[in-house]
Amino acid sequence: MGLSVEQCVNRLKRYHYALKRLHGILVARITAEPIYELKLAFSLHAYYCAEHVATMRQRVGEMREPPLGLEAVPDAALQRFFDEIQNGPTTELLLLGIYEKALPALHRALERHRQDSNPLTDSPTLRICRFAAMEIQEMIDFGTQAATCLINDFLRNQASEWLGLLDLLLKDAGELEGSGPRANLPRAEKYAKRAFPYVRTPKRDERFSDPYNMGVHAEMFLYDQQFSARDKTLMIFFKRLREVDVPEMMASIIQETKDKPWEYYREMTRQLWDEARHAIMGELGFVRLGIDWTKYVRPPFTWSLALNTQLEAKERHAVLYFIEQGLMPKTGKRYEWEIATESGDPFAALCQDYDWADEVLHARIGRDWYAKEFGTNREAIAYGDLAWSRVLIDWSRYQAEGLTEHENWWPDLYRKACQLWQVDPNPETLNYQHTYESTRADLKTLAE
Repeated sequence: MGLSVEQCVNRLKRYHYALKRLHGILVARITAEPIYELKLAFSLHAYYCAEHVATMRQRVGEMREPPLGLEAVPDAALQRFFDEIQNGPTTELLLLGIYEKALPALHRALERHRQDSNPLTDSPTLRICRFAAMEIQEMIDFGTQAATCLINDFLRNQASEWLGLLDLLLKDAGELEGSGPRANLPRAEKYAKRAFPYVRTPKRDERFSDPYNMGVHAEMFLYDQQFSARDKTLMIFFKRLREVDVPEMMASIIQETKDKPWEYYREMTRQLWDEARHAIMGELGFVRLGIDWTKYVRPPFTWSLALNTQLEAKERHAVLYFIEQGLMPKTGKRYEWEIATESGDPFAALCQDYDWADEVLHARIGRDWYAKEFGTNREAIAYGDLAWSRVLIDWSRYQAEGLTEHENWWPDLYRKACQLWQVDPNPETLNYQHTYESTRADLKTLAE
C-alpha cells in the first residue's frame, strides 16, 4: 500500500539530517583543501546539499508536523557515522567517507523510498526524492573519479577497517532511512571524538605557485582607457580565476555563523558556489585562448587569508557586502560586461553577462542577511568599509619574508596572447606595471 505519513516523515527527517551534515562537512573543508578541483567540487556539492535540505524541510512542514523537530538527531548511530566522516583527518578519508559511503547510502535510501511509498498518496515526496537522487548520483560519479585519481591500493587498504566501521554504523542505524534490521552492537570509535580542527588559512596546490603575489593591479588596468577591450579580456579572465578566494572566505562565514534560519545557509552557499563557478569561467577563458594559466598568471590568496585570519565572521560579511555594492553601479559589473562585449570574444561576453547577473543576486542576499541588521544601508556599507580598512594585506612583509617577489607576470601573458592572436604587442600595454603595494582591490577610488 505504501508508507504512512508518520513513516514518510521519519524517513524525510533522516534524509534531511544526512544532507545537513554533508553540507557542514563539505563547507568546513573548502578553505583548507589545497586541490583546486576538490575545492570547487566541495562548493558545488555543498550547494546541492543546501538546496535539498531546504526541500526536505519544506516537505516535512507540509505533513502535519508543527513543531518540525528537524534540529533533533534522528539516530545516535547515524550521528556517529557522520562524526566519523567529519573528523577523518585526510582528504583521502574524506573522499572515501562521503563519496563511497554516505552518498551511496543516501541514494539507496531515496530509491527505497520510491519503492516503498505509494506513488499517488506520496507523490510530492517521491518527486523531491527523484530530483535529489539525480544530483546525488552526479556527486557520487565525481567522487568516484576523484578517488581513482588520488587513492591508491595502499591507502585504500589502510582505510579498510575504518570503512568497515562505517558500514557497521549504518547497520546499527537500520540503514540511512532506518528501515533495515539493526545490529546495535558496541563499536570502537576511530575518529568520531577527535574533532577535525577548522582551518581558516587557505591552502592551494602547486599550480598556484606564487599565492602571495600582488604585482599586477587588475582593476587599474581595466579602467585605463588607453588599453583595448581585447587586451582587457585577459585581465577579466584573471579576475574571474582569482575569485577562488571568495569561496575560501565565504566558507568561513558560513562555518562560524550559527543559529540562522536555513534559508540563510542555503542562499549563502548558493553565492559561495557562484563565486567558485566564476573562477572556473576565468580558467576556461584562458583554456579557450590556448593559454596554460598556471604558467602565466599568479592568482593570490592574500584577500581570503587576511580576512579569515584578521576579522570575525560578521566583519568578513561586511567587507563582502561593501565590495558587492561597489560592483552595482555602471562602473562595476556592467562595465566589465561592456568591455567583454566590445572585445569581440563571445565567451568573455557570456561569462560577464552571467557574472553581472550573479552579483545582482549576491547584493540582494547581502541586503537580506547582512544589511538588515543596520538602521540604514548607508550604515551597513560604512561598517563594511571600516572593516575592510582594518585589514592588513602586508605587501612589503610578504616580499621581505621571501614569500613572493611580486613578479609582474603581465608582459609574458600578454606576449603569449598576442602570439595566439597573431598580432604585435602594443608597447604601452606590454609595459603595464601597476601593483597593489599601496592600493586595495576594490572600486572605491576608481569609481569616483
